[in-house]
Amino acid sequence: MTDLSEELFKFNPWWEKEFAPQIVSRPFYEDYLSRNTETKPIILIAGLRRTGKTTLMKAHIRKLLKEVEAKYLFYASLDSLVLENFKVSEILREYRKVHDLRIDEKVYLFLDEVGYRDTIHQELKNLYDTENVKIFASSSSASILRDTGAMLTGRSKILEVLPLDFHEFLSFRKIDVLRAETYLMEKYFEEYMKIGGMPEYVLTEDVEYLDNLVEGIIYRDIMAQYGVRNVSSLRDFFRLLMERAGKQFSINKIARIMGSSPDTARRYTDYFLQTYLIYFVERCGKLNERLRSPKKVYCADVGIRNLVTGFRDKGAIFENLVYLKVRRQQPCYVYQDGIELDFLTGDTLVEVKYGQELSGKQKRLFDEFACNKKIVVGDVHDYVKLNLES
Repeated sequence: MTDLSEELFKFNPWWEKEFAPQIVSRPFYEDYLSRNTETKPIILIAGLRRTGKTTLMKAHIRKLLKEVEAKYLFYASLDSLVLENFKVSEILREYRKVHDLRIDEKVYLFLDEVGYRDTIHQELKNLYDTENVKIFASSSSASILRDTGAMLTGRSKILEVLPLDFHEFLSFRKIDVLRAETYLMEKYFEEYMKIGGMPEYVLTEDVEYLDNLVEGIIYRDIMAQYGVRNVSSLRDFFRLLMERAGKQFSINKIARIMGSSPDTARRYTDYFLQTYLIYFVERCGKLNERLRSPKKVYCADVGIRNLVTGFRDKGAIFENLVYLKVRRQQPCYVYQDGIELDFLTGDTLVEVKYGQELSGKQKRLFDEFACNKKIVVGDVHDYVKLNLES
């Protein structure tokens, strides 16, 4: 057996024995993969490191094993040292050779961390065009998926995996709370606001794990990828981003605080965007208004934010959690005559008021704003009821 084939058997234990990993279900993502398994487009699974992309792939493999013979299911992590010198086509040729599979026999490919391949977009396109395959591919880099998408226009769909929402947080901790149990719901939501939704951290609350995750992203995904040398400057910039979570973000202002040029601040911002550590929300309006106006910045996980800033400003944390819940609807924020409303998604206006009431000019703008549906989210119960999924 060659080193390559031996590595493939390590990655695919179901070829030789029963595969029954203990995995906590995440129905939204699992249902999406199930609905798209027999369609042609490549499924690009994207998101922040350690949000469960690999686990999601393994969960789907476990499900497919009930319907598909094990030899037709193939998984490989492309950041493996053994695989780094092989093209994807060479890896798949070895896979087919191991199982005596003809080129016309359909196989299901799960390719993890494709961001390590500079030519992955071309390789995926070639596979899509020439072989009988269904491809699921993951990446922790938005820039790689952006480049991939350019070549795979019409050939791919993107599924973004977010940290756990509150329902998933409770599920991971094996907590069952009735909505009528108000005091318990509020207690556990307070914990969720502190801990956030990184799956491993939710289970262990190991602060060192979370710190190492952030450090790994800074060193591995930013410094190594983009050749940044000033690690202390990069860390300080990240702290400022976390401090600004839920607020308007000005490149020029943050550059002045850092004592750097706007170009440097712009580059650093883009680096963190590409790792999925932060998100931006634009102002609603015409193109020139969107381009001229500052964006609002949100963090991908409030646990990471709290690691950096400490657990304070619950209103900002709560708004960040609401943003993550409505993110798939691509919200923008409303700004008129110096008054801001948090999120407009399609024809639904959402204003976040943690433990407060709308009043004054903001209430007047909220009441007069033209849209079909208006929601004020003020506490955990409003948060739980909030559902804008189409």
